[in-house]
Amino acid sequence: MRALLQRVSSASAVVDGAVVGSVGAGFAAFIGVGQGDGAADAEYIVSKTVNLRVFPDEEGRFNRSALDVGAELLVISQFTLYADTRRGRRPSFSGAAAPAAAAALFDETLALFRRSGLKVETGRFQAHMNVSLVNDGPVTILVDSADRLRARRG
Repeated sequence: MRALLQRVSSASAVVDGAVVGSVGAGFAAFIGVGQGDGAADAEYIVSKTVNLRVFPDEEGRFNRSALDVGAELLVISQFTLYADTRRGRRPSFSGAAAPAAAAALFDETLALFRRSGLKVETGRFQAHMNVSLVNDGPVTILVDSADRLRARRG
């Protein structure tokens, strides 16, 4: 599972001209579900997201987490995080989970985010969305649950 986290001062998702999710300061979290991902991947992504210290303290240092600052989360499903661009000009998405499996794990991930106590809004799964955001910093970080299985030092 992958999460592209953008620290935002505001973000919203619009489907068919209607706002379906909107947040203030916090994260726009774009979530991609890969083949073989499961509950452990969702738990890792949620824990990393809510505990990642990328919000400034009084001295402007990255010392506070989303939980520390009461961040709001706009969580958007985005299978394109599994784009494979190694060959040709059209990306392959064969590494992304099938829609039914992705929807189930995405819903489980949303439930975990909501259990954190933070405000959580979302877009609409498999819908064409217009996502607007004001990137704060800018701060953009990629989190991949496969990293939890890799050694930190080579």
